Amino acid sequence: MSQVASPSPTVFPVAIGGLCSLVASMGIARFMFTPILPFMVEDAGLTPGEGGLIASANFLAYMIGALAAASGRLNALLPGDRRTIFLSAIAVSAITTAAMGLFGNVAIFMIIRFISGLSSAYVLVFGSALVMDRINAAGRPGLVALYFSGVGFGMAGSALLVAGLAAAGADWRTFWYAGGLVTVALLAVCAVLVDPAPEPRRSRPTVSARPSRQLVALYVSYGLFGFGYVITTTFISTMARMSPALSPYETEIWAALGFAAIPSVALWVAAARRIGNARTYALACLVEACGVALTVVSDSGLVVVVGGMMVGGTFIAITAVGLMQARLLTRGDPQASVALMTASFGLGQMVGPTIAGLVHDVTGSFTLPSLAAATALVVASGLAILPFSEAETEAV
Repeated sequence: MSQVASPSPTVFPVAIGGLCSLVASMGIARFMFTPILPFMVEDAGLTPGEGGLIASANFLAYMIGALAAASGRLNALLPGDRRTIFLSAIAVSAITTAAMGLFGNVAIFMIIRFISGLSSAYVLVFGSALVMDRINAAGRPGLVALYFSGVGFGMAGSALLVAGLAAAGADWRTFWYAGGLVTVALLAVCAVLVDPAPEPRRSRPTVSARPSRQLVALYVSYGLFGFGYVITTTFISTMARMSPALSPYETEIWAALGFAAIPSVALWVAAARRIGNARTYALACLVEACGVALTVVSDSGLVVVVGGMMVGGTFIAITAVGLMQARLLTRGDPQASVALMTASFGLGQMVGPTIAGLVHDVTGSFTLPSLAAATALVVASGLAILPFSEAETEAV
């Protein structure tokens, strides 16, 4: 009788290394801007409109970086294997995070955040390939959720790091330096845990068929989702700081959003197995729409914390389930559909902070853009399930 090979005992450390890469590149390099922005508005003279432009530069670069990282021809021009590119991108994340504390000019901030956005995208794309290939080969698909929980750990950790340093009397520049140092430490962990693996043979991609109406609707929906989540995740700490009733809860609001993100992928993917990708995606968009609205319709700290948790508990999962649904709807090679999903999402999240910041500078409030974002999420939900057919809402 032949024996079934047991899963590789080394895959769990690889998943932890991947988690640390997302803590570094997403939780810190990408999202630490949110809890630091209120301090930069107060002490560096930034306006919320300028903060929105800086955030949009990062999101534009993330979109460009994700598309570039998915291009085999561009990647062939880069030196080294996937692991070398992955670790180099984390190093760039560390450098650009610390560099934010060295300057005080909006244009320079935008350049630094643009480079940071490129590095974050490369860490995600190459890290996902390295880590998920190993997880799948070991027969441990449950570790995918552990890997993606790094985003939530990073967001929650950034809240606690900023709050602790602020309590010790540090300024906004020190916050960025500390974030850079933490990222360097995480780079060392990733270098040890994500050990070299054989490079897979790459087959020539097949030509995809013309996308169905359902897939086109999903592209539009995904862009609306990008717009819908990003205003809250960019400005929620600034909103809290500007409200006398909410300012005592500033740390708790951002930390709650991050902690809610940690188990979200596992929970929503489990739901997708029961009710299908499309229904799960649509339901999560509606939950997130309620969360976005709650953050601006009340001055109650408890209500805003709940709203933040609803956003944190959905936005990473919507990203994952949306991409899963796109692959399900694609006839032929899914690379093009994933790239178009990324482009649509990137456009939405690039536009959101700019519009919200400029509207705030005119009206003195984030209420109108946040309610517009909630409306966009409701529309995104509807587009995901209409038109409806059995073949296209199949479970994972």
